[in-house]
Amino acid sequence: MSAPYASDPRASRGRLYPEEESEFRSPFQRDRDRIIHASAFRRLKHKTQVFIEHEGDYFRTRLTHSIEVAQVARTISGTLGLNAELTEAVALAHDLGHPPFGHTGEDALAGLMAPYGGFDHNAQAIRIVTSLERHYAEWDGLNLTWETLEGIAKHNGPVVGELPYALSQYNARHDLELHTHASAEAQVAALADDIAYNNHDLHDGLRAELFSTDELAELPILKGCFAEVDGLYPGLNYYRRRHEALRRFFGILVEDVIGVTRANLAALNPQNVGDIRHAGRMMVQFSPELWTDLKVIREFLFHRMYRAPAVVEMRKYVTDVIRDLFPLFMERTDLLPKQWRKDVEEARDEAGDETALARIVLDYIAGMTDRFALQQHNVLLGSDPADRPPGV
Repeated sequence: MSAPYASDPRASRGRLYPEEESEFRSPFQRDRDRIIHASAFRRLKHKTQVFIEHEGDYFRTRLTHSIEVAQVARTISGTLGLNAELTEAVALAHDLGHPPFGHTGEDALAGLMAPYGGFDHNAQAIRIVTSLERHYAEWDGLNLTWETLEGIAKHNGPVVGELPYALSQYNARHDLELHTHASAEAQVAALADDIAYNNHDLHDGLRAELFSTDELAELPILKGCFAEVDGLYPGLNYYRRRHEALRRFFGILVEDVIGVTRANLAALNPQNVGDIRHAGRMMVQFSPELWTDLKVIREFLFHRMYRAPAVVEMRKYVTDVIRDLFPLFMERTDLLPKQWRKDVEEARDEAGDETALARIVLDYIAGMTDRFALQQHNVLLGSDPADRPPGV
């Protein structure tokens, strides 16, 4: 049974371009399906989560991460009586705007785009689903519902201050009420993201041998998880032991969010989704105690994984790849694919300024997969294999 504050697809604020609704799927189900079939979603298969996509086929990619987020989000959403289809749509779309090489690529593009309006992956996700996916006869983008777009734009909270241009442009056409909180469904997607990456980064870090199981067993939360496993299964195989401990860790995070969110909702007593948006704070949260422990784990991951020497070396290399490709395409627009050259010609006719060109080049590079960006750098700039980190 749906809670009164759940997003009701029958009461959706609709789509920018009106269209006849499906007899068999709700508006939020159609949004989810359109996201899954989007080109940008498929490209997540070859985009970095932490490790560059080709460094090992065991490690998470941005696609497998998004699927894990959606699974966690759907579980929490169903338990809280929310609309699982909307939650899943936001979860699957939340990372569509990530460029190649993960946050390293985002940092590089943000620096390059500073004179042209900046770069933000959440805003880029909105640009992708409202403009850059060009498959339909009657509109650009996926023509998603207002609720899904709102969730993509502000699942992490209200967007205030100077808006990224990609978000500002669309919001001027279709007001997403960026000053308010998002629906509870979108808030669940945001916390599911935190749960998924904290859990799977521990898995991947162990697999990469950046730290040991014994080190994890000394961290908050995890210490109790390993102790429970050791008590139940003394002498358990190394791999099974760590898996059993990490799945307990995963369960603790999920249960904490559900418990805290239920308490927050009981205190607010929201009667509709509008009460969630105007609550003045996030309803979906970790407890302060768990968040304190989780910060210790995140600090451990930062130093031992995200800033591990091999990862830092790769970060420097791929930053140079982005910094090389951007000015090259700015100078040599003839190297862009045919459709992108057409966009450049239209932009020059309309505006004729460098900003319009930079934003097209950004869209092209941000859409690249890790392997395509490396391939293009090699083909167009003649990368010297001797200059590359091992494995590239």
